[in-house]
Amino acid sequence: MSDLLARLAEVLEARKGADPDSSYVARLYDKGLDAILKKIGEEATETVMAAKDGEPEKLVYEIADLWFHSLVLLAHQGLKPQDVLDELDRRFGLSGLEEKARRGK
Repeated sequence: MSDLLARLAEVLEARKGADPDSSYVARLYDKGLDAILKKIGEEATETVMAAKDGEPEKLVYEIADLWFHSLVLLAHQGLKPQDVLDELDRRFGLSGLEEKARRGK
């Protein structure tokens, strides 16, 4: 699984230098952080709606879009999927309540 994320991260990194007219991702980078955040908000909303509709295939499709745009955000901010995987690994074995208490939320 992380191999796929690493390959996607490489492609997203390569798109940073691409012509905005040649690539959807390059166009997002060119538009900046607010455009990327707007896409994540849209995809999150579509994910919620798909879950409410109760159609598993639609939910998977929307979550793929949400994950993809989250990867674009990570790349835009100079981060990699491995950074998120490392954080998830750090949390593995902790109860959600314990993790939340550690963050003071």
